[in-house]
Amino acid sequence: MRITFRLIFWLVFVVTAVVFLLTRLQVRQEQQRLEEDLERRALILAESLQEVVEPLIEKENLTGIRRLVERFGGRERLVGIALFAKEGELLAMTARLVDQSLKTVPRFAEEAMLTDEGRGIFIQDGKKKWHLQALPFHQEEEVAGVLILLHDARYIRDFCIQLWRQNFIRLLLHALLISLTTLLVLRWSLILPMAKTVEWLKRVRTGEADGGNPPPKEDLFAPLVDEVTSMAESLAKARATAEQEARLRHAGESRWTPERLKEHMRTVLQDRPLLVIANREPYMHTHQGRQIQCIVPASGLVTAVEPILRACGGTWIAHASGDADRETADEKGRLRVPPEEPLYTLRRVWLTKEEEEGYYYGFSNEGLWPLCHIAHTRPLFRIEDWTHYVRVNEKFAKVALEELTGTENPCVLIQDYHFALLPRLIKEKRPDAKVALFWHIPWPNPEAFGICPWARELLQGMLGADLLGFHIQFHCNNFLDTVDRMLESRIDWEQFAVNREGHVTRVEPFPISIAGTDVPIDFRGEDVLPTREELLEMVGVSAKYVGVGVDRIDYTKGIAERFRAVERFLEAYPVFVGKFTFVELGAPSRTLIKRYGDLGEELEAEAERINHRFQDREWKPLVFLKKHHSHKEILPFYRAADFCLVASLHDGMNLVAKEFVASRSDGRGVLILSHFAGASRELRDALLVNPYDIEQVAESIHHALAMDPKEQETRMARMRQTIQEHNVYEWAAHLVSELAQLRPGRPKETSLGIQAK
Repeated sequence: MRITFRLIFWLVFVVTAVVFLLTRLQVRQEQQRLEEDLERRALILAESLQEVVEPLIEKENLTGIRRLVERFGGRERLVGIALFAKEGELLAMTARLVDQSLKTVPRFAEEAMLTDEGRGIFIQDGKKKWHLQALPFHQEEEVAGVLILLHDARYIRDFCIQLWRQNFIRLLLHALLISLTTLLVLRWSLILPMAKTVEWLKRVRTGEADGGNPPPKEDLFAPLVDEVTSMAESLAKARATAEQEARLRHAGESRWTPERLKEHMRTVLQDRPLLVIANREPYMHTHQGRQIQCIVPASGLVTAVEPILRACGGTWIAHASGDADRETADEKGRLRVPPEEPLYTLRRVWLTKEEEEGYYYGFSNEGLWPLCHIAHTRPLFRIEDWTHYVRVNEKFAKVALEELTGTENPCVLIQDYHFALLPRLIKEKRPDAKVALFWHIPWPNPEAFGICPWARELLQGMLGADLLGFHIQFHCNNFLDTVDRMLESRIDWEQFAVNREGHVTRVEPFPISIAGTDVPIDFRGEDVLPTREELLEMVGVSAKYVGVGVDRIDYTKGIAERFRAVERFLEAYPVFVGKFTFVELGAPSRTLIKRYGDLGEELEAEAERINHRFQDREWKPLVFLKKHHSHKEILPFYRAADFCLVASLHDGMNLVAKEFVASRSDGRGVLILSHFAGASRELRDALLVNPYDIEQVAESIHHALAMDPKEQETRMARMRQTIQEHNVYEWAAHLVSELAQLRPGRPKETSLGIQAK
């Protein structure tokens, strides 16, 4: 309460000081105004009397003068009038002035006669205040005497006293009102929320945070509550991790956690920072009106790789794709992330529009992407795209070498098909660096890869790495077959390694995963997930059964095939018409590429065709939500769905399947998974399907909806156990450990076959 009274005291003190100063200024202004008004009226009256007195003086009519003085002397606030001759003789005086000691000419009146100008003065006599106005009168154009008017000016002092009294009362009322308002505001906005926050923190400290209400989020407390909530969540996670580690040690097991990965990386890397290179940045800044907003791009790579740098620190080098990225980084393109709790450095690389179109949209996504995904889309290879691909790889190599300055035996983890040339470019300048390249997409057979005009240059660049990782062994085998077919080298099939020109590259499978069943989705304790009915109401349908699909809008994801499977399911099982809805959350992707733009329109047309065939007023079989969805928006659909359909036509891993399983803490739900996705090698309890077989997928939908709850729980428990044991921290630990244990070698310098102009 001390701070409350202290605050009230200072508020009252400041208000009192302000009112005092303002009142003093007001009193001074009013006093000056009233005095000026009195002087003006006294002078006007004196001039009026002067015009009457002067003719009487000419006629020497003293009786008339005395009568005139007595008649005017009774006016309001006019005490009296006196006329003196020039020599000081009293000519006439109001009777009331006899007691005012005005028997001789005052000095200021003598000065008025000497200067022949009117004079006025205020005289303070104890509590009395007078105003004297002197005005010379003339006889034959010469000063013959002086006319003196005496006004009572006490009303001015009385008015000022009254003004002080009124303002004091007003001040008292203001102080009481301010004190009362302050007490109420403090109680409602500060004391009660603070008490609730303190009580909540006590529960957090004692491990009871999950059972209590979260702290209030009033505007005043919003920043503090966000930080305190984050701290509480970190504390709860740390406590849960410690308890889990204790249980696991008791059970003789050990699972990978961020804390364990951090300690492991510290041992393996020996305090050397990890350098990650990827096209996609984990945080991008965009203009939203006049504000700058930080967003996390939708990317499976970001989902998988970002927890590693959160755990062990380092630097992430990426293409700057946000329109406000330059404004939020330093002159080198560096900034610390995540914004709320900086744990590692993001180094942004600036590309021209032509470089981005050629390297990313052109060679990477119109060439390598369809080449590596057997999805029956013809790859396009253009010499100008290859030129930009080479130039961008060289630009990233230059930035990476800058970041490696001063670091001995650094570890570099390069991500994906955008940087096939980068391993060799780095190793040629830093042979002591240990370089790994992880290929997130499939690797085709040698015949398919041989379509690329620069296949040999790509393989040479990739073999500059010390370690080359794929999701599954099948892709490793395809890569080794491709190298064996296209390059002069020695393949060690027992060790799965390529020895080319004295440099050895290990090729191994590292199935990527997510953080575990405790998925870091951005929900806080106060958020309540909407029910299935509320979700469906939001999208404008009513249904008893719900299926969900979450994908980038890409021709490799089999979205059109799953739409047709839903159609076939409703044909085969008409009892579900009006009761089942499939919701597809489709994120637009690579819209600048014509094939992707056409695909979005094709999918909308297909969904519209199927809906037109079956829908009624309150129901339709397909809801196609075509926009970018955050994890927070996706989670309610995961939790509400009876099944999740992952129908990839060809996929390196597909983390959506694992995210769905991780989100189902209730143990319910069914995963229908394409066996062309790498995740099918691990999630054996999913319903595995061939997405091209529409009949099989339709039957799997029926199987999922009819599956016994106990069977659902058994299957889901085994899949969740797999994800928990083989999470992204294990993936990172094995990948970086394998890289750190290798002896780095220097690849022989070789031309990539083209020079970027």
